[in-house]
Amino acid sequence: MRRFDLIVVGAGPSGLSAAIEAAKRGMDVVVFDENEKPGGQLFKQIHKFFGSKEHKAKIRGFKIGEDLLKEADAEGVKVVLNATVCGMYQDKEITVRIHDEIHHFKGDSILIATGASENMVTFPGWTLPGVIGAGAAQTMMNLHGVKPGSRVLMLGSGNVGLVVSFQLMQCGCEVVGLVDAAPRVGGYGVHAAKVARTGVPFYLSHTIVKAEGDTHVTGVTIAEVDSSFQFIEGTEKHFDVDTICLAVGLSPMSQLLKMAGCKMEDNPKRGGQVPVCDEYGRTSIPGVFVAGDVSGIEEASSAMIEGRMAGIAAAEYLGFIEKEELDESLKTLDAALDGLRQGMFAPKNRGKRIEKTDEGIPISTNLLKKGYVADDEIERFPGVIRKAGIHPVMECTQNIPCNPCQDACPKKCIKIGANITSLPAVDTEATCVGCGMCVAACSGQAIFLVDETYEEGFASITLPYEFLPLPAVGDKGIALGRDGRKVCDAEIVSVKSSPAFDKTHLLTMKVPSEYVMKARFFKKHSGDMSRRK
Repeated sequence: MRRFDLIVVGAGPSGLSAAIEAAKRGMDVVVFDENEKPGGQLFKQIHKFFGSKEHKAKIRGFKIGEDLLKEADAEGVKVVLNATVCGMYQDKEITVRIHDEIHHFKGDSILIATGASENMVTFPGWTLPGVIGAGAAQTMMNLHGVKPGSRVLMLGSGNVGLVVSFQLMQCGCEVVGLVDAAPRVGGYGVHAAKVARTGVPFYLSHTIVKAEGDTHVTGVTIAEVDSSFQFIEGTEKHFDVDTICLAVGLSPMSQLLKMAGCKMEDNPKRGGQVPVCDEYGRTSIPGVFVAGDVSGIEEASSAMIEGRMAGIAAAEYLGFIEKEELDESLKTLDAALDGLRQGMFAPKNRGKRIEKTDEGIPISTNLLKKGYVADDEIERFPGVIRKAGIHPVMECTQNIPCNPCQDACPKKCIKIGANITSLPAVDTEATCVGCGMCVAACSGQAIFLVDETYEEGFASITLPYEFLPLPAVGDKGIALGRDGRKVCDAEIVSVKSSPAFDKTHLLTMKVPSEYVMKARFFKKHSGDMSRRK
């Protein structure tokens, strides 16, 4: 039986982060993962992360995964793939199926970072081919290059549903609607807004009645629900689709911990049945640690910090470092994690109905109900100003942990301050040079450069664009508003791509001056682009 100082189960963001920190402190570490590729969910995540520099903000998930793997290899971490841990016992022994053989390993400490599995909902036809989880859709698109379908309906308006809806469109799918039984959008407003302005309608307080088709999905019917989540007769809506994508939450994969005898609890705020543990991942069994979604559903940025904490705690448990080093290291990580757990979407605010921002500004009710901020609401926010010359317009309207725009601007036109969740504001005394770095850096694609005096009678709007093929200078089309409806005719006057933009292209379109604060997306002429009723 092979023995290790630390056995990590799960080669995702939290598991790899824990393994790296433990190995840095001299521990002999092995990581087992049942998949054929390491990195967990990171390699599905082609969007840019939120947070600040220490949280790897504005870096795409797959690049973070690549960096973690390189660091793990450099520290001597052994990663074993296609290795399913099928048993874990109280004396910190595990059984692992590798190929067709069962192997036994002993750990002086064990860290479980198995993540979470997708939830499903049942409805007539839910077992038809074409009904898939959002994670499965991401795997098909971003790992295997397979288009999940042509016409897709998304169920779920949390961050996963919003992000995957956008990625489905990037893949070439048509998203016919985004549906949620809840009366409010569950994820970040900036994620909802970038989906809504492409023309995807939101159906809040709706859910699926049935999937249609004999051998595969050919259509879907949804209907409005009342406050008791019962269907309202006469509100049915039908869509011809070949794919129904479900993003209805995650459940921690905590079975190994329960098997080993760890004290467990049912905690809805953390996603379901989770181990009882302290803030550094120590469970009720000495030497058994947890990190990431297995201990409570959060974002990958939080999972990486939790992994680092647990890896350092394991090193102290086995005597590889002194408690003073543990305390000093955890102090810095505590601060980084605390920054991510502030604002409207903080764990402590789950289930709360928040009506105002931290600055006292009323939340956009339209954003919560329809996915976009209404024209008569947008100018109440500090990032949205009117002034002569080119300047940024930041349509970030919720207190989320993110500040790359502040660091990206070379002229310091953007200010957020020390509190990472503060709404961005424009420094009217600073001079914008129109470089576009803030537009490219914004993880939520919520920043635009506006020049209200581009030429007589016309204004220009520079917007982030992550679809292919790219429009070309001279292309004529229509400008869509925040709601995805046609605002006016538009012409592309500039297309900028740069390695510094990290695949976020900058389109500049010319529109009549009166539409400068309404036009937010560009589509080439191809008939009626609006699908809204």
